[in-house]
Amino acid sequence: MADLLKHKGYLGSFEIEDGVLIGKLEGIRDLVTFEGETPTELLEAFAEAVEDYLAECERAGREPEKPFKGSFNVRVSSGTHRKLYYIARKRNVALNHVTKEAVEDYVRRHSDETGQPVENHL
Repeated sequence: MADLLKHKGYLGSFEIEDGVLIGKLEGIRDLVTFEGETPTELLEAFAEAVEDYLAECERAGREPEKPFKGSFNVRVSSGTHRKLYYIARKRNVALNHVTKEAVEDYVRRHSDETGQPVENHL
């Protein structure tokens, strides 16, 4: 997780491919890529990619995607799904509510007092 880049609320990841640092924006459906030969070039290209993405969305008259909008699909086994359903039904709440509580509890247990992951601070 230490390899994530941040600019204006957007995150970028990267990998090394044939001696070049290749990156992309994370947490959005649009494909936005960037690259550099050095870490400094990569950081500059990342910031430029975010700025270009925002400008292109404005030119096109559409809202840029916001990273991590708060919804995502979760796949679990049918047995876990069934158990969650029964828990939700017994508590008279939606399945989404039970799932949200479970995820929030997991995040709480794996974060420090500032809300950052305990394994690595972004």
